[in-house]
Amino acid sequence: MCRLAAYLGSAIPLQQFLIDPPHSLYRQSWEPGELKYTKLNADGYGFGWYNRERIASTYTCTAPIWGDNNLPDLAATLCEPLWIAEVRSATPGNPVHTFNTAPFSDDKYLFAHNGFIHDFHAQVLPEILQILSPGSIAKIRGNTDSEYLFIILRQLLLGDKTADLPGAIRKLFRLIANWIDDQSALLNIVISDGERLYAARHGLNHESPSLYYTTDDELFPGGQLVASERFSENGFWQPVPEHHILVLDPNNPPELQAL
Repeated sequence: MCRLAAYLGSAIPLQQFLIDPPHSLYRQSWEPGELKYTKLNADGYGFGWYNRERIASTYTCTAPIWGDNNLPDLAATLCEPLWIAEVRSATPGNPVHTFNTAPFSDDKYLFAHNGFIHDFHAQVLPEILQILSPGSIAKIRGNTDSEYLFIILRQLLLGDKTADLPGAIRKLFRLIANWIDDQSALLNIVISDGERLYAARHGLNHESPSLYYTTDDELFPGGQLVASERFSENGFWQPVPEHHILVLDPNNPPELQAL
């Protein structure tokens, strides 16, 4: 289990998004309020943005977020209109490694996952490998269920030029449901194409992890956010309904779509 968050709006310093809020991801790393199955997110962290060429870029670290000596300078210097970040609590079988630390990316997409798939390596991974193309397999660097979710989603999008992200997310979750039988899967995800943010709150045979969004937090004027836990008690943070996709668009109000 992990904690994730994303921001879309006017360009802001990384520090304003990742560190400064009263209940920021930085604080959630050691004091989460709604995290189940573990007490800390101390197994690394990462954040993603889009560079000047609009290519997805990431920074990941295997140290706890509070132990990374590079973060203060990075957080004060980097300033972007879109951020995705995660603090990690590794699950058994998914070792602490840079390759296993979100966000995951290719040139176009940034992706993070909060949750786990029970018995992933024994039951689900063999099914995944049967449908992945050689090109998709060549992109895999780590061994987490999170990275494989991203690789499947990426292949679904590349394989159908007419597919949109909500449709691809629905297909991904149907595939997982077919593979897990009566096992549990926690499937909160956030993904961006560089223009919008898409977040899903979903669980199979299990309650979905917490997920909230807001467009009215005074700490982020004009910004839209989604996060595993509210950054503050203000700002009209609302829960994303279970089994829904949230779409955040810079030119439109938030949209909720049923899965």
